[in-house]
Amino acid sequence: MSSAYNRSSKDFPRSRISQSDSPPSSPSPTAKTLRHERIGRMDSGGLGLTTSESASDRAAARVNAYTQQRENRLASLSSKPDEESRKDFKKLYESAYNENEKLKSNLREAQLELADIKAKLERVAKKQDQSSSQAGLLEAEKREKRVLERRMTDMEDDLKVLTDLKSDNQRLKDENGALIRVISKLSK
Repeated sequence: MSSAYNRSSKDFPRSRISQSDSPPSSPSPTAKTLRHERIGRMDSGGLGLTTSESASDRAAARVNAYTQQRENRLASLSSKPDEESRKDFKKLYESAYNENEKLKSNLREAQLELADIKAKLERVAKKQDQSSSQAGLLEAEKREKRVLERRMTDMEDDLKVLTDLKSDNQRLKDENGALIRVISKLSK
């Protein structure tokens, strides 16, 4: 037994893993987004997406688009000369305001759809209670309930994303106002 152990330890020398071989401690947000998109494409696998998958994909696409726009705005602010950036503050404010209004309307639509889904879910739950007194539940009702629950959780996630986007938009609006005040003070 010991000779087999000695032989195996001689045949396989110890190897050290360098820091470059080890994975990073936490991936960047860009890497996370790309991985999420890649996984989403692999999951769909050419099959038709259900409404719950398309809703989450739309929410992810909205977040990605918003993040990209925000990065582009920040990059353009840091790269432009002072005179051009002063002129662009009004445009930036207007675009942020328009985007905020779009987000508000999306939030209202999501809340209405969520209320509708909750009402449908309650109706399904009542039907299920009535049918539970019978011998068994129909398989179609079970599937409908699961689909509605998934849609409801997806809508709640979308609602959270929209509120986060709204708060980010408000923060950017406040930052734009502060930058305008600083630039106006510097120009005097």
